[in-house]
Amino acid sequence: MKVYFLSYRSFSLLLFAFLMMSCGKSDKGQLVGAEGKKWYPEKPYGMVLIEGGSFIMGKSDADIAAVKDAPPKTVTVPSFYMDETEITNAEYRQFVEKVRDSVIRQKLAEAAELAGGAGENEDGIQRFAYKNSGGDEEELTAFEEFSKHYDPLDQALNWDPKIIWNPAEYPDEDYVYVMDEFYLTNDQSYNGRRMLDVTQFKYRYKTMDVEAAARTPGDRTDFITEKEVLVYPDTTVWIKDFYYSYNEPMHNNYFSHTAYDEYPVVGVTWGQAKAFANWRTKYLNDYRKKKDKASVSFFRLPSEAEWEYAARGGIEGGTYPWGGPYAKDDRACFLANFKPFRGDYAADGALYTVEGDAYGPNDFGLYNMSGNVSEWVNTTYDPSSYEYMSTISPNVSSSENIKKVIRGGSWKDVSYYLQVSTRDYEYSDSARSFIGFRTVQDFLGNSFNLNK
Repeated sequence: MKVYFLSYRSFSLLLFAFLMMSCGKSDKGQLVGAEGKKWYPEKPYGMVLIEGGSFIMGKSDADIAAVKDAPPKTVTVPSFYMDETEITNAEYRQFVEKVRDSVIRQKLAEAAELAGGAGENEDGIQRFAYKNSGGDEEELTAFEEFSKHYDPLDQALNWDPKIIWNPAEYPDEDYVYVMDEFYLTNDQSYNGRRMLDVTQFKYRYKTMDVEAAARTPGDRTDFITEKEVLVYPDTTVWIKDFYYSYNEPMHNNYFSHTAYDEYPVVGVTWGQAKAFANWRTKYLNDYRKKKDKASVSFFRLPSEAEWEYAARGGIEGGTYPWGGPYAKDDRACFLANFKPFRGDYAADGALYTVEGDAYGPNDFGLYNMSGNVSEWVNTTYDPSSYEYMSTISPNVSSSENIKKVIRGGSWKDVSYYLQVSTRDYEYSDSARSFIGFRTVQDFLGNSFNLNK
């Protein structure tokens, strides 16, 4: 028979644990702190942790374009998570389809209410009635009643039945009437295709200008605004951005065809990118709420300083994410997707965009921080901003200035725009065939504790 002996220290710990358990939840009048939900840092899917630090932001060598909008400045950024790749067509389509389906379900639920609500004929449109609708079921609270009409993603909608897309399988006339509202008329369609009217699918959310509210006394409602954003990307950018060029295949297929699932989404405005980040936050936190888990920090666009810090990959004074100063490796292979030489777009192996994880990552594990598509950041463009911005977590934001910074260069740009310090801008309401985005999420706490 084996005999086990406990050390004095082990015995003391066990005794302490037993005594604590026997005391229940009583704090015996001591200051023990309010109990919150257990929290463990959890890396979001598809993201990498960028540990904060200081770096020299701006041009560390000659400003060959003489723009003089990025003088060197030492700044510090906190830790954050960042998407490994630009947001892809497949990822953005998840957002589009969720909003599209919620808008359709909202209309179906309203029509079901007019038809008598749930329980009348669940083989017809009634199957899409609001949850807790009809019969003697529990009524919705005042907040739920408000939310189901305000928020198209609210769970008061019935997500159990599948939306029927095939007209030959529509269950009744009420369903036909609702679904026909979402499609273009025959005279607006062509090639025998029944096409959705994408202008009807909008994402609505509220946002607050916390910075203005913190500095201005008054009612906080003065700083809360409701946004309504079209969710479908503008596929016509493939035509509008290029005159005398045949780009109809990209217009017709780039966003919708599965062949381009892993390519970066383009044709989205700065406002659409921010709406996507808001939806992504809500989508994850709604799930965590069901599991009784603590909510996570907001997904958002990176600041310009965060973007450059991440793009450098820890390389001090580097010209490109891989260091530089050349856009080729020692085997004469191009290291990014851009416009090399004198317009030979295909010299780097791609005519337009490439997959999000094409080429090698930088030392932080981030792909295509230079080239492929330029990326929206959450910073307003001011050529003199480096002179007055803060040195800690710097960012310049103005709701009045619609010039927003884009970074990284794209498949149609020369190598100068691929440099990690080069600044460029586009108007926030513009969509382009060469601009996409990636998101970040604040790291809560001190990332250095992860190494303990």
